[in-house]
Amino acid sequence: MRRLPPRPLAVLATAGLLASAIAGCGTESGAPGGLSAPGATTGTIRAQKVMQLTRTHEETGMTLLEGQAFHPDGGLFVVDVTAPPGKPKVLRVDVRRKTVRAVHTDGRGAYTSAQFSPYDGRLYLTDYAHGEIMSLAPDGGDRRTFFAGEVDGARMNPDDIAFDEEGHLYVSDSRGLSEGAAHGRVVRIDRDGGKATVLADGLAATNGVSFDEAYRGLWISELTENRISYLRLGEGGEVTSRHTAIRVDGGIAQTDSIAVDADGNLYQGLHGRPAIVVYDRHGERLATVEVPARAEGLDSATNVAITPGGTKAYMTVSGPGGGYLYTFDALGKGTRQSNGG
Repeated sequence: MRRLPPRPLAVLATAGLLASAIAGCGTESGAPGGLSAPGATTGTIRAQKVMQLTRTHEETGMTLLEGQAFHPDGGLFVVDVTAPPGKPKVLRVDVRRKTVRAVHTDGRGAYTSAQFSPYDGRLYLTDYAHGEIMSLAPDGGDRRTFFAGEVDGARMNPDDIAFDEEGHLYVSDSRGLSEGAAHGRVVRIDRDGGKATVLADGLAATNGVSFDEAYRGLWISELTENRISYLRLGEGGEVTSRHTAIRVDGGIAQTDSIAVDADGNLYQGLHGRPAIVVYDRHGERLATVEVPARAEGLDSATNVAITPGGTKAYMTVSGPGGGYLYTFDALGKGTRQSNGG
């Protein structure tokens, strides 16, 4: 669990948002000075600042940007996990004009991911604190509860979402994070919300989830073990095999959300360091995306989204200095799986 000072803890608990502070986060906040550069055999990509989206909220003492996803019209949607009631919880960014506007807020949700469904075109949000999945119209209205309740006798802590080509949801359930126990799961929810199935369990705080470029399997990150696992899927969406694919040498940083480009490269977000590490499908580390050394007060780069059909990538970077959007050139073109989830 992210270690928070007493005042933010009290505010979050009062607001019913205590669990949201750990969604997409590690067990420790970033230490001053960050980490040393990774292995010399990998390249370094320098990201450039686009704009600041949020400031630290007085009510919660934090801001944490996550879950960016491109709408078909080009708008980039972002969630602010720790936004208090009444403050914007879903934002829409025009990356060309460098403008941002509020799309949705409410007095309850703690949203950690946002993805557009290929089935109905709605925006789906994971409410980590309440174990629910909500959906909105693209304009931010018509809020609906898509899924709530227990799955196999336990309530979820839903973190990220990946959609298959038919619009069924694959959700990373980060159960056990606060206890430090390997109770994490991957849950498949039918696109009508009527059936939820546990595909994998016994995971170490499941966080990122994304299909590979061919929809043959799922990449999932396990935050408290700093590893990426691969779940191979059958024709019916069932898991046919599971193995540890990549061990991330993160130091104090931990594995957060995952995006995949058209060439099958993985973009692994980090909590505890404002950087993204890039691997190919065989586990070879290709590059590290870094923010400029002069950037202060930033300790996490949890998500990335690559422009559909292009290589311009946008990463959310957060910390005591606020919430920012940075950009870099990805190694491959963007697809639906290139939205961090």
